[in-house]
Amino acid sequence: MIRRVAVELGERSYPIVIGNSVDDEMTAFVRQAGYSARGMIVTDTNVGALHAGRIAVALERAGLHAEIAVIPAGESSKSLTQADRLFTRAIELGLDRRSPIIALGGGVVGDLAGFVAATYMRGVPFIQLPTSLLAQVDSSVGGKVAVNHPLGKNLIGAFYQPDAVFMDLDLLVTLPAREITTGLGEIIKYGIICDADFFAWLEEHSAQVLALEPAAAAHMIARSCEIKADVVRQDEREGGLRRILNFGHTIAHAIEKETGYVRYRHGEAVAIGMIGAAKISEAMGLLPTADRQRIEQLICAMGLPQRAEGVTANAMYEDLFHDKKTVGGRIHWVVAEGIGTVVVRDDVPEETVRKILLGLSS
Repeated sequence: MIRRVAVELGERSYPIVIGNSVDDEMTAFVRQAGYSARGMIVTDTNVGALHAGRIAVALERAGLHAEIAVIPAGESSKSLTQADRLFTRAIELGLDRRSPIIALGGGVVGDLAGFVAATYMRGVPFIQLPTSLLAQVDSSVGGKVAVNHPLGKNLIGAFYQPDAVFMDLDLLVTLPAREITTGLGEIIKYGIICDADFFAWLEEHSAQVLALEPAAAAHMIARSCEIKADVVRQDEREGGLRRILNFGHTIAHAIEKETGYVRYRHGEAVAIGMIGAAKISEAMGLLPTADRQRIEQLICAMGLPQRAEGVTANAMYEDLFHDKKTVGGRIHWVVAEGIGTVVVRDDVPEETVRKILLGLSS
């Protein structure tokens, strides 16, 4: 069964296609897209050997010859150095302004390939083929593409929407358990920020979710994409509402930076960050204690970490001021008023933040 979610952005609208074995859907889309005859598949050393050849053959059926460019797996590849390598390869291949770049991999591949697509020849077509649960529910939807800088994550980037996103549920079967749980960090977030019923569904179906039972997987991925698509539709460039998607991320980015982007997967850091954000919300008198406890219990039930090892509260606090959500020296916190309702506040007391960070750190 194929499920579709539309990201409605006027001329930049695009479909998200979710299902098992979506190659035929992708081939049909590419055949009618009006692309040039050459393109480039960007993948990494983990995913490329498993899936890149099959995707290249599927694209050939659509009349597109796509060369495969492989980057080293891992967050360190989300860099200007790797972007320059891909620019060079695109030029060598003679790619033109209608040559698509296809991102086949997790969030690192999607962010890097999207950044290259947004900037090569001032923008070329871009297709997302996310292969991890985290990328399917988060980074592949919404058009935020970027590379990292040594002083902060995702500081060099653009808003650049893909032409389409194809999510093959069959690819999740081979994911290690840890890659499933990191995706669940972002999925839990969607329930907290705007769908209490979805949060309750996750609580009630945690066993099916963790087992990636087909019906449960399809529902949680589609619902997560629907929520994010609706937020992006209302605020494509993060001028206001879209900030709610950053619940838990302010602390998460500090954790990732302090641990060199290697100790924690993104969704794991987000889980710890959401616990911190929930505690800040409770301390400010916004979030009932019972709701804060439910958030922590679901995070624990999904096998996600609740404290950060190898970090200090002082270092994390300083990192907060290098985050994109800090403007004019004021941190814009996404805080919860209840499960399903969040707001953005810039008046969280420093003492409260430092106390919560101390409780989260080892």
